[in-house]
Formats: sequence, C-alpha cells, structure tokens
Amino acid sequence: MFSLQTIFGSGKQFYLLLDEAASAAYDSAKALHVMMKATDRQPALDAFKLARQRERTASDKIGQALVESFITPIEREDIEALGSALYKIPKQIEKFADRYALATMHLEQIDFAPRAAMLEQAAGVVVEMVHELERLNIDSMTALNDKLRSIENEADRLMLELYREIYSGRLDSLQMFLLKEFFEILEKAIDRCREAGVVAYQIVLKNS
Repeated sequence: MFSLQTIFGSGKQFYLLLDEAASAAYDSAKALHVMMKATDRQPALDAFKLARQRERTASDKIGQALVESFITPIEREDIEALGSALYKIPKQIEKFADRYALATMHLEQIDFAPRAAMLEQAAGVVVEMVHELERLNIDSMTALNDKLRSIENEADRLMLELYREIYSGRLDSLQMFLLKEFFEILEKAIDRCREAGVVAYQIVLKNS
C-alpha cells in the first residue's frame, strides 16, 4: 500500500536521485582523469564499475519512484529523459576504461589526460545543472549551459588536432587506429554530457 506522502508528496526524491546519478557520472569521469594523469596509467577498473553500479541503482530507483508517485515535480517524460541521458555517461566512460585496459602496451606515448580533463569538467557542469533543477532559475542554468557548450567546442577543436596527428605519417597503422578509436570514445563521452545538459536546460526553459 502506498503512503499518502509517496502519492502526494513534493517529489523531492526525484531531485535527490537525479543528483546521485549525476554525481556517479562525475565520479566516473574524475576516475578516468586520475588514471590518465598517473605516470604508469595502470588501469584499475573498480572505480568505473562502482560508478556504473551507482548509476544503475539510481536509475532503477527513479523508475520505481515514477511508478509509485502520483505527483512529480516536473513532467515524467523529462525525468525519464534526464535519467536516461545521465545513465549513458558512465557507460561510455567505462567502455573507454575497459578497452584501454586491453591496449595499454600500445598507448604508452599517447597523452589522453587533456581530453580526460575536459570530460571531467563537462561532467562537473552537468552535476551543477542537475543540482540547479529544483530552483528552476533560467539565468543560472543558461550560464551553465553556455559553459558546457564552450567545453564541447574546445573538445571539437582538439579532435581536429588529433586528426592532424593521425595524418602526419609518424604513426604506424595500429597506433593510428587506436588513437582514432580512443579519442572518439572520449569525444562521445563529452557529447553524452552535453546531451544531459541540454535535457536539464530544456526542463528549466519549459518550467520557468
């Protein structure tokens, strides 16, 4: 039997669960940056598995709360869309980490840290945007959206530099393949952050 608080409550639990999902995504990005900065860059995958598990748990709880709650603070479709967007961030980062663990010996001379730093920054902005949802302040959300877009633009610029390196002729075919694959995974992870930010921004636009 559902309690009256569950059915008619303020729906604050949705904000808390979305905060938890965004935090898990950020922790995953932070773990990747730490790993890429380390001198040995030995892949320890536990942090990524833990972040993904936290994300799954938050996602499951959001789904359950949507079933049990009669009233939600924002539209159900928006909660589902944001939850889904946040879920994809650590999933993409874990994909990078898992593959990196298999190819470490071929990537010793490649510096992923600058791109990983940008991914951490992007995930950090997403945390701020999700935390701001409850206030529905269009000015602060617009500023954060512009910040996230700026990070994405800089990531696109760095990708052009990457292709310049690929076509330089200094790399063998395996290095070229791996460099392209791994940087594109990182780029897609930043895109996932951007997608989550867009959903959060549109929620505020709709409700402010």
